[in-house]
Amino acid sequence: MITEKENTQISKFLSLVLRHQPEAIGITLDEQGWVAVDELLNKLTNHGTPITYDALNHIVESNAKKRFAFNEDHTRIRASQGHSVSIELGYSPQIPPVILYHGTGSQSVDAILNSGLDKRNRQHVHLSSDLETAVKVGQRHGKPVVLTVDTMAMHRDGYTFFISENGVWLTDHVPASYLSLKA
Repeated sequence: MITEKENTQISKFLSLVLRHQPEAIGITLDEQGWVAVDELLNKLTNHGTPITYDALNHIVESNAKKRFAFNEDHTRIRASQGHSVSIELGYSPQIPPVILYHGTGSQSVDAILNSGLDKRNRQHVHLSSDLETAVKVGQRHGKPVVLTVDTMAMHRDGYTFFISENGVWLTDHVPASYLSLKA
């Protein structure tokens, strides 16, 4: 089996090729972001990152953030969300909880409270249903700050929400008027 360090390295590389740069190893994602597992494993080997199906399965199953998913018969794989390449994840609109959270670094708070949350180079803004996850996300960007999103008000006002396979809430934009600092 692979070491924890190898697991992390391969997971980061899979995030790159399944979310942002499939061309880095010569794969093409279908409209929903799927690629055949056999093709992925062959292209990874050709790229100098050989892994077995068992190692790939371990990465998918053990990833705490559930960043990757197999289809029902485990013949295809995709990233659950976070794509910068254009794909249609096929998620149905969902009614969100009353509030959701967004973690960020303290240096970004003023700009976000001024202009809202934008998806930037991703397909959606990512929101968390629990405070702990939002704090962890914020820590990746410096001193963490958590913003509360009044998602029920957004929903009433016509904004659409989706939930990814790994529990991340997704929307296109969060205007500043729906944001507040978590006390």
